[in-house]
Amino acid sequence: MSSARNETRAFERKFRIERALERAVNPVVIAMRHAGIRSRYATELETTGRKTGLLRSVVVTAKFDDAGAWVISQHGTRSGWGANITTHPRVRIRQGKAWRTGTAVFDHTDDVVARARSFGSNPVASALSASAVRSVQTTPITVRITFDD
Repeated sequence: MSSARNETRAFERKFRIERALERAVNPVVIAMRHAGIRSRYATELETTGRKTGLLRSVVVTAKFDDAGAWVISQHGTRSGWGANITTHPRVRIRQGKAWRTGTAVFDHTDDVVARARSFGSNPVASALSASAVRSVQTTPITVRITFDD
C-alpha cells in the first residue's frame, strides 16, 4: 500500500510541476509566435473547451506529415486539451504560418517513446525529445490529427 501511495504522490507531483511549467511557458511561446518568432519544436493546438465550448489554445510539439500531425498528450485524457479532444475531436493546429483543421484521435497502440524520438531532427535532438517527454509524462498517449482541409 505504501508503494502505491508513493507512486500516486509522485504522479501528482509530476503532473503539478508540468502544469505549472505549461502555464508559464505557453503564453510566452504564443506571444512569440504572434510576433513572428517561430520554433519548429513548438506550435499551437486549438481545441474546443469541453465545458465552455470556447476555443482553447495550448503549445505542443508536433511532427507533421502530408496527411496530418502527431502529438503526444503527456497526461493522456487528464490534460485539459486531452479531455477537450475526447469531447470535441475537431481541432486546429498551426503548421508554420498557416492553421490546419482536422480530427484528433488518441492512438493507444502507438509507441510513445519511439514517437517522441521521431520529433527530433537529428540523433541528439531525438534523444532530448524522448527524454523531455519521459521526464514529465504520467499517462502519455499519442494523438493523431488527420487534416481535412
